[in-house]
Amino acid sequence: MSGFRFLNLVRPFLPILPEVSSPDRKVPFNQKVLWTAVTLLIFLVCSQVPLYGIMSSDSADPFYWMRVILASNRGTLMELGISPIVTSGMIMQLLAGANLIEVDFSLKEDRGLFSGAQKLFALLISLGQATVYVLTGLYGLPSDLGAGICLLLIIQLVAAALIVILLDELLQKGYGLGSGISLFIATNICESIVWKAFSPTTVNTGRGPEFEGALVSLFHLLFTWHDKGRALREAFWRERLPNVMNLIATVAVFALVIYLQGFRIEIPVKSNKFRGQRGTYPVKLFYTSNIPIMLESALASNVYVISQMLSSRFPDNFFVRLLGVWEPMEDTSQLSAISGIAYYISPPHTLRAALTDPFHTFIYVVFMVAACAAFSKTWIEVSGSSPREVAKQLKDQQLVMAGHREGSMYKELKRVIPTAAALGGGILGLLSVVADLTGAIGSGTGILMAVTIIYSYWEIGQRESGGPEMAAMSEFI
Repeated sequence: MSGFRFLNLVRPFLPILPEVSSPDRKVPFNQKVLWTAVTLLIFLVCSQVPLYGIMSSDSADPFYWMRVILASNRGTLMELGISPIVTSGMIMQLLAGANLIEVDFSLKEDRGLFSGAQKLFALLISLGQATVYVLTGLYGLPSDLGAGICLLLIIQLVAAALIVILLDELLQKGYGLGSGISLFIATNICESIVWKAFSPTTVNTGRGPEFEGALVSLFHLLFTWHDKGRALREAFWRERLPNVMNLIATVAVFALVIYLQGFRIEIPVKSNKFRGQRGTYPVKLFYTSNIPIMLESALASNVYVISQMLSSRFPDNFFVRLLGVWEPMEDTSQLSAISGIAYYISPPHTLRAALTDPFHTFIYVVFMVAACAAFSKTWIEVSGSSPREVAKQLKDQQLVMAGHREGSMYKELKRVIPTAAALGGGILGLLSVVADLTGAIGSGTGILMAVTIIYSYWEIGQRESGGPEMAAMSEFI
């Protein structure tokens, strides 16, 4: 009963929480594509609209390492990105999965209360984050900004967070494809990759102005340098700016992840209800999709943020230095860990750095693989995709495994699912390391998340546009 009392605390807030009503009829595929495109356009516009009242945003960004997974853009309405909704969703999922709150997802009322609680928590988290951002001087000293501008900045950030929540709800309710969270993450990462490949802006690295975009720089060097061999070497291997090898590494990682997406075990199932009807229950190698890499990245990023904040206040404290020592990167105000736990769980910036400090590289590889495998195994237990839950779902649909007795279904799933989850999580961690060491654009974590999200959208598109036969088969399975 305690769980229901907890959810009932949300009930008084439901009438005042903005909500997207469910569609009263099935939304055609073309309209879903249109709504998804509109949602994406709103997100991209918000990512470019600067916050009104900012004095300065040139200081070190403590959230730099988190922005790739939070679809955030510094100094704009999308400063918070999807952080509030992701944090709220994960907390509620963990509480429900660990049975700390009691919720019956088969009841429409409970689903409504749970969704309302997620939305309310997301708004409270956005209010807390916005207040911390403003009061810690991320946009200028509060005393210089004034109380009115500080309040206006907080209102802008909370309003933008509410827009993200409603856009995500719009897609989740069936008006669009997938979820807003996945769409925004993939867009943010792909935008970064495209920009670093084709950016026409010039950057002065001490050797005169150079084009930032790797491909733009390649053609510029080939046309302007007389020594074509030296021009190619410069374009392929230049440091401190995106180069062609970074681009090749990015494409290679994309191709490898898409190839591995096809690895799965097809468990044959048959219906007890309809004689002769058969199908398969696929257990993919990446059973938990991009969740392990997202959780690992969130964990590491939070360590970076806490370490940077403590290091700025207590630079000589032994335990603070044990957590991480930070120094500005060359020719930039952005901080980078040089020792401590934060250093060993952060990727080497280049292959040369990985070879010069093999102990750091070894610890980083072990951490990534072990953390992703552990998060993947844990997630199947708290997200309702464990062998016991899957066996129950198949049983409720009156499906049994072909060639097995009904009682042995759980035992067979227990043999396959945890292994796939741990192995898939570990491989994701290893792929992230490879992407980081080869200098792939957008970071290993970002690329893996983008690929898995884009692949899931491709599957949704296939399922949605596959006609009645495909829909009937997916519903059967």
